[in-house]
Amino acid sequence: MANKKSGSGNFTVTPGPVPTIPAVPAAEPATLPAAPQREAPETSKKEAALETLETLGQLNIPAGKMNIQTLTIIGQIEGHLVLPPQNKTTKYEHIIPQLVAIEENKEIEGLLVILNTVGGDVEAGLAIAEMLASMSKPTVSLVLGGGHSIGVPIAVSTDYSYIVETATMTIHPLRLTGLVIGVPQTYEYLDKMQDRVVRFVTAHSRVSEAKFRELMFRTGELARDIGTIVVGTDAVKYGLIDEIGGLAKAVSKLYELVEVKRAAPGNSGQPEEVR
Repeated sequence: MANKKSGSGNFTVTPGPVPTIPAVPAAEPATLPAAPQREAPETSKKEAALETLETLGQLNIPAGKMNIQTLTIIGQIEGHLVLPPQNKTTKYEHIIPQLVAIEENKEIEGLLVILNTVGGDVEAGLAIAEMLASMSKPTVSLVLGGGHSIGVPIAVSTDYSYIVETATMTIHPLRLTGLVIGVPQTYEYLDKMQDRVVRFVTAHSRVSEAKFRELMFRTGELARDIGTIVVGTDAVKYGLIDEIGGLAKAVSKLYELVEVKRAAPGNSGQPEEVR
């Protein structure tokens, strides 16, 4: 580029050729590594478990694939009236839909019923017992701690029953709580309800009606009531329960009944596919 001096004493700049700048290749777009897949948050799993606990009163324990289902009857059996919140209860409106689902599920081949109950609503307890007795799948019951009052029909409603040596079963006449109308019809209704319990127990166990009524109306066994407290070995001796045993025996017997049902004519030997 040349500089020329003008007459005024100032310098002027004469433009020269513009140098060419080589083109810079465009940079390729940067690629970010893919974000790792996150597992389901533990909070959602806990919320689902708590929801199941609040709704059905039980948790789905993670385990391998099994073909038997467990049902627990604990605390007081709640019927038409809602018990106080501090009471541990088994709600029959939760148990009955579960029994229907177990009956319809083709992958479930047997049901284990575990009882530790003080009894409760008679009609609700009989409804659960009738549902268990009418199931087509093998059922086994196990009495732990206690199977008192209306828990007795539930314990004997299965195909086979067990009781541990330390468990007890209280057999007593039916009682009414709250306001009772003192008319003959009330006592007639109570007698008919009691006959329903007696007929059910004697039809689903080896105890005779005479022996069961004797245990029911025996005096002197309880301090402020009439009836009989039957310990584990006595329950087997009287014919209420089939055998003394715990969890291992109950599960083994249930699998044995499942195998017998598989080998029955008309069964393929394997659980049917879910449709």
